[in-house]
Amino acid sequence: MTTTPVGPPCSRGPLISAEGLNGVGKTYLTNRAVEALAVKPLMLDEFSQRANGRPGLGEALLSSLRKASAGDPFLRGGTPMAEALTLMAIKRHDLDTVLSDLARGRTVVEGRSVDTTAVCQALLLHPGNMDAALKTAIDLLDLATSYRPLPDLTILVTDDASKALERAQRRDRYVFTGEEADFMRAACELFERLAATDPARYRVVDRRSVDEYEAAEQIRAWIQGAGGALSCLREPWQVPGAACMCCGRLPAAAAA
Repeated sequence: MTTTPVGPPCSRGPLISAEGLNGVGKTYLTNRAVEALAVKPLMLDEFSQRANGRPGLGEALLSSLRKASAGDPFLRGGTPMAEALTLMAIKRHDLDTVLSDLARGRTVVEGRSVDTTAVCQALLLHPGNMDAALKTAIDLLDLATSYRPLPDLTILVTDDASKALERAQRRDRYVFTGEEADFMRAACELFERLAATDPARYRVVDRRSVDEYEAAEQIRAWIQGAGGALSCLREPWQVPGAACMCCGRLPAAAAA
């Protein structure tokens, strides 16, 4: 979502997230899109691509979740809300690591952000009840905004869940159980329903209606067009009156 600020726009770069079910081709298509950009954004790996870990608090928290989930592909350890808060803390840590890049005007693309947390944990809290899960996913995103700002733009890649499941199993050399496959199908549906609640922030690539070339081109165009008149990022727990996390400017009312 590119916002039009009151007063001069912030000089920061846009924060973009790429979301989608395992196996939809989100990483592949995003990487193809980025290859076609003259100015490359900073790419922040999603959780599943951090196999070797990196020093820092975020990776230590992620390692703890992996251990607690005992190899579950969705990091499910049996305590959905505690896991949701830990995942939000990791995403806050991720933001902290890229603030200096955003402040310099660079585009940052997160491989999954707080939307994945909202979708997966909402499904765990309301198994079999999609309407309740949707409401909770929205509420979890609202909770996430007390940790950090949401992305300016969220690109959701979606597809037929069965095709995504086949790709994920082939890529990871992992056969999903029936329960895990059902969870993936539910996540696919909930992602699409969640995106429909916020069309200003989401852009959806549906691979059921476009081929990979068209999909990559759509993503490239959205990333390239995400800059411009961006509003300042402010610490959620300090507003109103907080200075921008990137440019340091105070809101007009506070400055006056």
